[in-house]
Amino acid sequence: MDIVTTTTTSQEVVVAAAATDDKLDLALQPSPEDQDEETQKHQLNWTGSTGRNTSYFSTVSRVTTCHDERAPLQFVVVAIDFGTTFSGYAFSFTKDVDSIHVMRKWEGGDPGVTNQKTPTILLLTPEKNFHSFGFTARDFYHDLSQKEAKRWLYFEKFKMALHYNADLTSETEIQAANGVSMKAIDVFAHALKFFRNHALLEISEQSNTPLNEDDIRWVITVPAIWKSPAKQFMRESAYKACIASQEKPDQLIIALEPEAASVFVRRQRLKQLIPEVVDELKDARHAAAAATNAATAAERATNAATAAAGASSPSPTTKSPPFMVADCGGGTVDITVYEMLSATGGQLKEVYKATGGPYGSIGVDLAFEKLLEDIFGRDFIDILKLKRPAGWVDLMMAFESRKRAANPFKTKPLNVSLPFSFIDYHKKFRNSTVESAVRKYNSKYVKWSSQGMLRLMPEAMEALFQPTLDNITAAINSVMSQAEVVGLFVCLFVCLCECLYVCLCLCECLYVYRVKILIPNDVSMAILKGAVIYGIDPSVVVIRKSRLTYGLGVLNRFIEGKHPESKKAIKDGTPWCVDVFDPLVFANQSVALGSSVIRSYTPASLDQKYSLFHIYCSEDRDVSYVTDEGVAKCGTLRLDLDNHQWELESNPREIQARLTFGDTEIKIVALDVATGNYVRATLDFLNK
Repeated sequence: MDIVTTTTTSQEVVVAAAATDDKLDLALQPSPEDQDEETQKHQLNWTGSTGRNTSYFSTVSRVTTCHDERAPLQFVVVAIDFGTTFSGYAFSFTKDVDSIHVMRKWEGGDPGVTNQKTPTILLLTPEKNFHSFGFTARDFYHDLSQKEAKRWLYFEKFKMALHYNADLTSETEIQAANGVSMKAIDVFAHALKFFRNHALLEISEQSNTPLNEDDIRWVITVPAIWKSPAKQFMRESAYKACIASQEKPDQLIIALEPEAASVFVRRQRLKQLIPEVVDELKDARHAAAAATNAATAAERATNAATAAAGASSPSPTTKSPPFMVADCGGGTVDITVYEMLSATGGQLKEVYKATGGPYGSIGVDLAFEKLLEDIFGRDFIDILKLKRPAGWVDLMMAFESRKRAANPFKTKPLNVSLPFSFIDYHKKFRNSTVESAVRKYNSKYVKWSSQGMLRLMPEAMEALFQPTLDNITAAINSVMSQAEVVGLFVCLFVCLCECLYVCLCLCECLYVYRVKILIPNDVSMAILKGAVIYGIDPSVVVIRKSRLTYGLGVLNRFIEGKHPESKKAIKDGTPWCVDVFDPLVFANQSVALGSSVIRSYTPASLDQKYSLFHIYCSEDRDVSYVTDEGVAKCGTLRLDLDNHQWELESNPREIQARLTFGDTEIKIVALDVATGNYVRATLDFLNK
């Protein structure tokens, strides 16, 4: 169902549940009075306060849709762009929303360089107390002796732990450079608290006004491809860092990185891709790519030309053609497609669900590490990280600078300095020189320099980039093959535009589809500044696509011949079908901001203290049972019941739960229908 409105009329809904005797489907829902009693009730499994399975009834209600009204009541909006490799913050006073303030130079930054962001590096003392963050942490750790470095906890690029860990919980641990493990939530809290304190000090100095927590709305950016556990993890880390709280959750907004970039672009003029790169691409490589995909290219060219012609001078009521945002960051690549709902710079509608993966620049680092393992041996690299952690950090810092300078159109080799600790430890470990190891590797593209450097020819550097570039290309091709993106003719490229290898990759890939690449002004700050704008007006994105299918496990009436016998259960003489998947929202379904799915529940007994439901998710839309392939339990829904008002009541108690899917996070509120009081309701995706 493709919805382009957020009004509250009964027929203009995004997600609604229509019930039958045997299944729940998402569709337009008639009013409850039009349904018979049996249709409205579905028995669910839940665990009561006694810990045993108990009966619980669910009444299905239609979805409501409303505008999100979260205009900031605070004095200032602060956004933290917490990146894999670099992080920063920006803020704006709500009385002067056109002025966005950012740090111009971080303490400890490289001489002569203006750094609006600082490396995502955290340094803790041997006692696991906070010491420093960013450039300061990097430089202090660099100056430690080998013996001291083994005692200090140095964390870098730790954000990716949230993406790679499929079983992320609040107890998940990550390792520092010296091999010491620590709770990931504490590591993230230390980092976020650094930005909190830094921002509060800066804002106080500029405003000359003492601030309290209620004066600030916080925004933290996350990749669009992150799932609910990672988003909840960031929120709970923020609470631990004294950014908002469980009692005041609305003071913190989780913003999606490509959405923030799109919001920023709405207010900016665009410039074309680096001219010399575009010129270089007009060669045989384009011809080869176009020939390989001739049919697709012709079709896309026609669609793009039609869309471009129609969009050349749009009227205020013309729907703008879709545009892609390729957010190529340090850890992940997010690819999203949006439309403007009006040609006058209106609100945004997501037209295809966010896709991508861990294809950021960190993949090039991993390829370089693999090259070192091939040359010097994996056993040596593994022990070097533990025995000479500072030396390993120095080596990767040296490679980072070379990686950023890599250019596919230059023929000169790039030299990566090997630290003395690397060279010295290799001689002790192997009883041979690094030079002999490089010679034994016998590659014409990897040589040893007499100045103590590993010399990488352009072919070697390109080989390090290639796996990451292949993943980016595959992700873009997957999106471009979708029917929803027909007419797309612009791609906004953010973050890694300084990397010409990635620029070349995108140009060659999108050239086939006749899609033009544009880079926003001030591109390195696009997400950060966009997050501030989003924090001021979160209703700017009015329609999103659900990345997954979400639902609950329920019991339905067993129907012979339809339900499998293996799912049959008899309760009080009545046959029921167990493990039925009750869908709440489908993957790639349009969900308007503020849209809610409502379920009404009646406890089976008066002495129940709480109810606990399991939430399941799948990338597939066609799910029948929670045991189907690809379906996984992803969270729990808990309703805490205050029973003292119902101890003498004879009427069944009704609890109405409203789940909101149209925001960047899934949210829930619950209401006791009879009393009108809110019931404590929580969604937990970390401790499932």
